[in-house]
Amino acid sequence: MATSRPELPGWIADHIKSYLETGGADGHIWRGVPTLLLTTTGRRSGEPILLPLIYGTDGANYLVVASKGGAPTHPGWYENLVAHPEVEVQVGAEKFHARARTATAAEKPALWAKMAAIWPAYNEYQEKTTRDIPVVILERR
Repeated sequence: MATSRPELPGWIADHIKSYLETGGADGHIWRGVPTLLLTTTGRRSGEPILLPLIYGTDGANYLVVASKGGAPTHPGWYENLVAHPEVEVQVGAEKFHARARTATAAEKPALWAKMAAIWPAYNEYQEKTTRDIPVVILERR
């Protein structure tokens, strides 16, 4: 089973716990938006790391945004999936393996618009940083 990092805020740990215990019945919708559980492999530790993320869809693919609230650096989970693109995903009660990749420059505008429609704060996050915030495509295996 994947583990969460101990430094996660309590509300995130609680979200993960509820999501896992209820098969997503409690936790899939968070603050009115859909969330999934993403398990990456730690790029240094090699250990599984589990996080809840807001998601959207594009056809059969799932989308997540590596925003980190507009911080100047990428979130650790994004660095992990760049190093190890094979990930595990849980959407509601459904669990599956996926391959993660960063949207290309040509793909990103349409995918960003989809994600910003779900969570408008992504636009504010991008304005806060000079970093190009990646959109990640999770392709089911």
